[in-house]
Amino acid sequence: MTIQQYLTKIETLYKTGNAREHSYRGDLQNLIMAILPDVLVTNEPARVDCGAPDYVLTRKDVPIGYIEAKDIGIDLGSKTLKEQFDRYKSGLSNLIFTDYLDFHFYKDGEFVTKIAIAKIENNSIIPIPESFNQFSELIKNFALTVSQTIKSPTSLARMMAGKAKLMADVIEKSLNFDDQEGKRSTIKSQMLSFQQMLIHDIDNKSFADIYSQTIAYGMFAARYHDPTLPTFSRIEASQLIPKSNPFLRKLFQDIAGYDLDIRLTWIVDELVNIFLASDVATIMKNFGKSTKQEDPVVHFYETFLGEYNPALRKARGVWYTPQPVVNFIVRAVDDILKTEFDLPQGLADTSKIKIKKTGFTKATADKRSKIKEVEVEHEVHKVQILDPATGTGTFLAEVVKHIHKKFEGQQGIWSKYVTNDLIPRLNGFELLMASYAMAHLKMDMLLTETGYKPTDDQRQTV
Repeated sequence: MTIQQYLTKIETLYKTGNAREHSYRGDLQNLIMAILPDVLVTNEPARVDCGAPDYVLTRKDVPIGYIEAKDIGIDLGSKTLKEQFDRYKSGLSNLIFTDYLDFHFYKDGEFVTKIAIAKIENNSIIPIPESFNQFSELIKNFALTVSQTIKSPTSLARMMAGKAKLMADVIEKSLNFDDQEGKRSTIKSQMLSFQQMLIHDIDNKSFADIYSQTIAYGMFAARYHDPTLPTFSRIEASQLIPKSNPFLRKLFQDIAGYDLDIRLTWIVDELVNIFLASDVATIMKNFGKSTKQEDPVVHFYETFLGEYNPALRKARGVWYTPQPVVNFIVRAVDDILKTEFDLPQGLADTSKIKIKKTGFTKATADKRSKIKEVEVEHEVHKVQILDPATGTGTFLAEVVKHIHKKFEGQQGIWSKYVTNDLIPRLNGFELLMASYAMAHLKMDMLLTETGYKPTDDQRQTV
């Protein structure tokens, strides 16, 4: 199809007076594929209804660009389109906005250029032939994929946040659509599981926020520990999630599988592309030097959340305690346990005490069963470790490091101690799901680094 043929076809539709935005999609799809024979241009209305751009351009299954089309004659600078356009510009690095005649090109959220191949006069579409060659070259240039290495932690955080915000919007719209249609999609099933396991009264918007943050930061953590820098995929990310976090593991297995909701596939693959262009370990090494943090991966979450939702960061108090302060507090508590509570092992103490808990049992009376309240005696560790706002597990990790020093040269008994006398005493509460996920990942990776070999799938934090 030539540009002139394209314009002739859409003018025929336009003059009927009945054509709408969707009427011209097939013609634009055919025109772009004629200019780019090695590129697949996909128009999927099912995804569009839930907040995705109208077209995705892929080469060998890798997304290389997106096109959002509005009805012919629509003012692309209209305030009514600003919210949607801003959302797409912040989340998609290669983007075109068009009314089928006028094309605006954006790269990394910044306006690049625009070109019109026709105009409307007296209810007719008038071609602008002198623009045809330039338009073809701009489309070819649009499809060029230049591997740009991301080196700045600020840039990485901004790009991750842009994808996460866009994903949250797509997920919320998808869930609302499922509710309206009475459908039990994969993403809806995941939300119901989340309600059952973690937050019983969560709504679509809140779940979308949690889900998108968790995917973005979970992938970030996976890429940080990825030993194969030239490759990265949803499958690789899922393989790095520990068994100790069954919810997160199941979530990433769904993301890695072929059954991933088609409404989410494109944006998850966009995240993969970001991490493919990032040597996260090197970025975080430099980030750690600039912030003087021993664990820059965890503290990077503050930077990410500041880009994703500054108000949420402030509301949830995501401000990390400096590592020297964490270290001092943990050592001080250990010392107090030894000197003031007569526990020579301090935080490593394994002594137990018996406590009484209220329980319920069935009692039979006159051939009828009834519930009876009883006191049940339990044996628990005397020294319990609780962080009521654990964030990404900084304090709990420091406790593990501090205790592990006492077992230097005794690796043979370390794993047994961790299973029987350390994990049962570690407790952390957290409101933000991405922090919750990072805490689990952090504890699993830290214990693995200490030489711990788990014998089961015991959770590290509650």
